Amino acid sequence: MANMAQAIRMALHYGEENLQVKDIFGQDVGAPLGGVFTATQGLKTAWNTPLDERGIIGMATGIAMTGERCVAEIQFCDYIFNTIDLLKIAGNTNWVSNGNYTMPMVVMTPVGAGIRGSVYHSHSFDSWATRLPGWKVVIPSTPLDAYGLLLAAIEDPNPVLFLKPKALLRVKGEELIPGEPSDEKDLKSRIDAPIGERTKWKPKWPKMEHFTIPIGKAKTIREGEHVTVVSWGRHVLLCAKIAAELEAQGISVEVIDLRSLYPYDWSAIRDSVRKTRKVLFVNEDTEVTNFAEHLAYRTTKELFYELDAPPQVMAGKNLPGIGLHPNLEDASVPQTHEIKAAIEALAAEKP
Repeated sequence: MANMAQAIRMALHYGEENLQVKDIFGQDVGAPLGGVFTATQGLKTAWNTPLDERGIIGMATGIAMTGERCVAEIQFCDYIFNTIDLLKIAGNTNWVSNGNYTMPMVVMTPVGAGIRGSVYHSHSFDSWATRLPGWKVVIPSTPLDAYGLLLAAIEDPNPVLFLKPKALLRVKGEELIPGEPSDEKDLKSRIDAPIGERTKWKPKWPKMEHFTIPIGKAKTIREGEHVTVVSWGRHVLLCAKIAAELEAQGISVEVIDLRSLYPYDWSAIRDSVRKTRKVLFVNEDTEVTNFAEHLAYRTTKELFYELDAPPQVMAGKNLPGIGLHPNLEDASVPQTHEIKAAIEALAAEKP
């Protein structure tokens, strides 16, 4: 099975071959590196930019305003913050032009902790992204979802932020991507550049198929009766694992992978909460002005009389950064034992 970096690479290849993507660019995106996580290796339209995040976003905006499709990358979301004003302009261009300019641009950036990246390589951008009207925001938790969401983002006439969980880029999936070879070694030999000298290397792409996941559609990855857990990105996998463990204790947990932060699938959340009457929102972005707080607010506002307990949010600590030492990182973002304890406490709540 492909890992997420390979899935992204294959989606971008499909995009440049079939969806008129003519520019894939960012710092170290082109040869020889092919991206710091190797997600752009071997792509014929990939090229390197200077270390200039504002230039990257400005270039993508200009290309999109001509009607051309492009995919830009900010190497780590930790360095996207100095482009907020430019992202705002890209997001409102269609609106302020009365629909005269569509903006078919995708901005990819790795997000979150989990790679021991310390202060400058462990930030999240989830909540900031949802504060940019005009942008769609997606965040996959599996390679298949990464492939399907990225193709949907490329096809969309609106600007889309594609947030790649850093800790999941080397995690293999459990489902084959349409067109992916079933033999992992075969896939690796075809699309992974060799270590060392690679100037003459050329990928041998498998014949990938068109497959999209609708932006704005969540996925219920585990059915349950007692508590709803809504998450996105790398914490989806943790929540699913915890839910399986709690089943043995008689606690039935429904787990929803939101997949799209905007537009988000309110109907999936609403229908699940109406069934379980309890909900926990889990993510690793900082807890103050966290996007999950909006979801908890809406849940309270619209489902108040159907709840058996107050909606809960578990998120990263409100700290200036994440330390390098494993103990510091683990104390900064939600860990398995904390999520499990929160679900147990919520399940025990009596109306």
